[in-house]
Amino acid sequence: MEILLWLLPAVVATCAAMAWVGWIGRVRPERERSDAELERFARAVMRPLPEEGRRPRQRERSTGVAQRRDSQRRDSQRRDARRSA
Repeated sequence: MEILLWLLPAVVATCAAMAWVGWIGRVRPERERSDAELERFARAVMRPLPEEGRRPRQRERSTGVAQRRDSQRRDSQRRDARRSA
């Protein structure tokens, strides 16, 4: 019997989880909503949907080779020119 004591924490945790889920999932009386809440909900539901957003730019297909972009290349050339001058 002593060898089964290692099961006790798992059994206790399982029973606690079952009790917690049973408490959370209980049927509760529906709460009465005020007229202001219902009006706010109706305005939110009737609001027009947003227009279609800007489509994301098509990414260039990767070739697997790292390349610098032109603007980065120009910036590095300017830095080199300043250093040598």
